[in-house]
Amino acid sequence: MKTEKNITELLGKKASFYLDHVCEKITKDELQTPSKNSIDKVFGNSNRNPQVLRSLSQLYNHGNLGGTGYLSILPVDQGIEHSAAFSFYKNPDYFDPENIIKLAIEAGCNGVASTFGVLGLNARKYAHKIPFIVKINHNELLTYPNKYDQTLFGKVKAAWDMGAIAVGATIYFGSEESNRQLKEIAEAFQEAHNLGMATILWCYTRNEAFKTEKEDYHAAADITGQANHLGVTIQADIIKQKLPTNNFGFKEIGFGKYDDEMYKTLTTEHPIDQCRLQVANCYMGKIGLINSGGGSKGESDITEAVTTAVINKRAGGSGLIMGRKAFQKPFAEGVQLLRLVQRVYLDSNISIA
Repeated sequence: MKTEKNITELLGKKASFYLDHVCEKITKDELQTPSKNSIDKVFGNSNRNPQVLRSLSQLYNHGNLGGTGYLSILPVDQGIEHSAAFSFYKNPDYFDPENIIKLAIEAGCNGVASTFGVLGLNARKYAHKIPFIVKINHNELLTYPNKYDQTLFGKVKAAWDMGAIAVGATIYFGSEESNRQLKEIAEAFQEAHNLGMATILWCYTRNEAFKTEKEDYHAAADITGQANHLGVTIQADIIKQKLPTNNFGFKEIGFGKYDDEMYKTLTTEHPIDQCRLQVANCYMGKIGLINSGGGSKGESDITEAVTTAVINKRAGGSGLIMGRKAFQKPFAEGVQLLRLVQRVYLDSNISIA
């Protein structure tokens, strides 16, 4: 994998489209943008106890992006969420969980997010070397037909015992089980905060009605933005969300609260503006938005990864949580790709739009 090109070259013909755009609906002056002082500015007067602030500080000040206010996290729970054989057949080395942690360390990530099993098996060797984020719930894929549910796989205290600085969880907003998941994870996050751990919420949407004959609105800016707003309401310290692929989900599906003026006032068709709406729903950027990297597609991964990072950064987001694009490649190539994404956040010429 060749990564010697600069960011502009990697963006190709769309470089100006992404790098020169100015957000005029929700302006950057209205946001709390990432900086080395983000934790003090956002949480200094909050109800988070000093131990939570220390955990957040460990995460934000580790790795190649340490001290910038940005995050590069390696998430690998796909052995459950997408099944192990399907996730790891391209690189069977990752059946061994130690290699997951090694990849995060070698790539200079802020932290590694994975399962109780993966992190627990290596806790004594690595918990003091890179921040651990334990994903506490999952959608297991052996139920047939598959259902949109997230089940707790362990207790928050077990994550704390292994030295983790944070817990992560998913809520499938819009699913039949979303109310139970919301209550369950709100309680888990309160326990994590009481123990001094940070919290990260995967704010995903799941409902068959969100996919119409016209388009799939699971990643619509308006719907994912509202999912983010529910996530910060239960006091997630960081929000993980998919990058918007479209907008007008509420309007086209015909549910929720919306009007045409809402869309005209807040956003445009530009992907940075649509991501900006996601950021705005995270208390105007006070709660960091990290976008997911998406699946691996081979040759296009480099361009897609850089593009996603540029959109997130210029929208006012706080980084990327990229897994499959990295671990479904040979180790050295995965390291290169993660470091390439980090370059976007280290590049002072790529400003907030």
